[in-house]
Amino acid sequence: MRILVVGAGAIGGYFGARLLQAGRDVTFLVRPRRAALLAERGLRIMSPHGDVRIEDPPTVLSTQITAPYDVVLLSCKAYDLDGAMDSFAPAVGPDTVVIPMLNGMQHLDKLDARFGAKRVMGGRCMISSTLDEQGTILHLSAFHILSFGERPAGTTARARAVAALLENAGFDVQRSEAIMQDMWEKWLFLATLAASTCLMRATIGDILAAPHGRETIAALLDECAAIAAANGYPARAPALEQARATLFAEGSPLMASMLRDLERGAAIESDQIVGDLLARRGQTPAPTLELALTSLKAYEARRARG
Repeated sequence: MRILVVGAGAIGGYFGARLLQAGRDVTFLVRPRRAALLAERGLRIMSPHGDVRIEDPPTVLSTQITAPYDVVLLSCKAYDLDGAMDSFAPAVGPDTVVIPMLNGMQHLDKLDARFGAKRVMGGRCMISSTLDEQGTILHLSAFHILSFGERPAGTTARARAVAALLENAGFDVQRSEAIMQDMWEKWLFLATLAASTCLMRATIGDILAAPHGRETIAALLDECAAIAAANGYPARAPALEQARATLFAEGSPLMASMLRDLERGAAIESDQIVGDLLARRGQTPAPTLELALTSLKAYEARRARG
């Protein structure tokens, strides 16, 4: 089966490189600048699970796609989704499976409208990674999980075939029979992490060390969990326990990648991670989350002014 990985950045580059190293038929869909850098320096990963260097990895530009791929792994930023869909559209055929690794839920609506819901699985990745100035992928934690599954729940022969394709490639693969539940649980955790660390411009440990810091994080987690429940996906006990253990870890250096983007003056996924969650709240009160979104949108307004 042929795999097209859209992007060769911190997420797509990581999982794509592991698959390529395991002998899978992988091609990276990239822009000309990234293609030139990969041809010159190769695809590099520095990871607790072992470093990787792949010389001259297979790449393709959008204009060079001539036939459908079996699986498309989509790893762009949510604000780049429209352009990404245009770029990989020639790779989507009648039997292509698109597995998005984006945050939130908004992307599913767009992908369904463009390619049809039957071609789009649910997807969730759990990894902390970034690119350094030379384009090397830095894997910052021990976990590297890729989950996928049929929507809204269940399994199929197609899902089992995709699992066989992705397994034993140097990262953890989870074929989920409740992928929408999994995605909502990740979303409520990520929204809490992003809202708290961006609002306070600080790590989890620094927030917990401040007066009312713990209460602020707790309020955000409660509000995000309440919104998920109002949408029919109440968080399961293990997910909440894991979220609390992570978000209330004293001295933790953890921060959302959104804060790293914000601190370097880059674009952020405020609408997709926090704004869209608020848009789905119905009558659920979420005053702390509203404050966090105001802070994020103020940053975006200042950035737009230059």
